[in-house]
Amino acid sequence: MTAPLLTPEQGAKWSPIPRPTSWFSYVRGFTYYLHVGLATLLIGTWGLTQMRHGRRGANRVASIWIAYMLRAARWHMGVVVELRGTPPAEGTDALIAAKHQSFLDILAIAQAAKRRGFVMKREVLRVPIMGWYAREVGCIPIDRERGRDAMGRIGAQIRSRMAGPDGVGHLILYPEGTRTCPGEQRPYKHGIATLHMETGLPVWPVAVNCGLFWPKGGLPVAAGRAVIEFLPPMQAAPGESRGDFIDRLREVIESRSDALMAEAGFVGNSLPNP
Repeated sequence: MTAPLLTPEQGAKWSPIPRPTSWFSYVRGFTYYLHVGLATLLIGTWGLTQMRHGRRGANRVASIWIAYMLRAARWHMGVVVELRGTPPAEGTDALIAAKHQSFLDILAIAQAAKRRGFVMKREVLRVPIMGWYAREVGCIPIDRERGRDAMGRIGAQIRSRMAGPDGVGHLILYPEGTRTCPGEQRPYKHGIATLHMETGLPVWPVAVNCGLFWPKGGLPVAAGRAVIEFLPPMQAAPGESRGDFIDRLREVIESRSDALMAEAGFVGNSLPNP
């Protein structure tokens, strides 16, 4: 069985350019969502048997679910994801700062980072079953209304977990704070810099072009080969300010994401006519 994420050698067999979509793309998308909805119910129900294993069990269920979602996207819609670069090693703690364009990059980055956890809205952790999985794999809730105080609470949780036997794992954050359309750039929030400087954890930038294939709204999905790329980890220089670190991080992520989108034919904020 082909791996959920392709190597560059495997990815070379797939078109790097999004294929044109049509009404049939919507049909394929609907069948995908129906399929994975049923699969999520079955995997989630089976996963309740893993609750006694805590974080290890929750991560096992998450890995199975994420891999299934990626393979189903290939079966139904002909979209695959190539992994470039090297994610943080499985036994390490790290912060991952990623460009966020679509649901596809969430799946792909979580598949690559085996000890994944997200900084996510507090409301998600209150959802039955899903909230348990999110808590157990290491996700950390954020109350956006609390601003700087919220980041202080997150930093305290990270330091506490770093001192524990399981560590914090690979904590995924989106510095722009939301999904963006291809070609769109938003100001980077300073939270990732604050957490990095308070904890000393390295920051792994991730560039993507997934939004060209799987749009922000979810449909229609274009067939082809999307790419996520883990770039070399970054550390703040001695005496470097949060703002300067964020500027460096932003330049690395945005410039490489632009390059990946250019590979997929994205020129002048649009794809060429087929």
